[in-house]
Amino acid sequence: MKKESGYQPSPQRHLESHIRRAHVIPILTVDDEATALSVADALVAGGVTALEITLRTPAALPALARIRKYLPQLTLAAGTVRSIDDYHAAIDGGADFVVSPGSTPHLLNYGVTAAVPLLPGVATASELLMGFEEGYRGFKFFPAAASGGVPAVKSLLGPFAEAWLVPTGGVGGENAKDYLDQPNVAAVGGTWLVPQDLIAARDWEGIERLAYNTLHKLA
Repeated sequence: MKKESGYQPSPQRHLESHIRRAHVIPILTVDDEATALSVADALVAGGVTALEITLRTPAALPALARIRKYLPQLTLAAGTVRSIDDYHAAIDGGADFVVSPGSTPHLLNYGVTAAVPLLPGVATASELLMGFEEGYRGFKFFPAAASGGVPAVKSLLGPFAEAWLVPTGGVGGENAKDYLDQPNVAAVGGTWLVPQDLIAARDWEGIERLAYNTLHKLA
């Protein structure tokens, strides 16, 4: 269904303010819900305001629900949403928004009126245009580095001046600011704030410190 050119789904407008405030959205794949809560708690202590839990393991949905219960102040995303069933599960788990790695007409159409907003994944101008036709203005740009990186983000600004992007994939501490300096980038996403070595060592203070230092560097 094609929407008017100025249309943007109301839930996405609300979502944009939360994402812009976050600057960085850590992306966490979890093996157990207790560890996920400890990681999330450390991130919040370091100043993180948004977190994405990928739906790639059996522990993801229980972890999502547990974090929602104990850290209600955190803007919580369910990532790797690839179907309407995933979407429903994410809503039931308490997600504030859902993130898909790509876009399909079915997902885009469903997300416009869903109970929680969708941040659809795009990698090309054609996919952005498909999202625009459904009324979307916010997108996950993925995989960012493989899709052209900062130059690609810059090139999309002209024809899609109303779009705001969350580049993910190949984004890290060394290039996050380059993305955030672009006017069409609302935030960046990545795994570098939740390194597996710190999680394995249960170094929650290390994760808190990494988050704090990163956010202050990018502020």
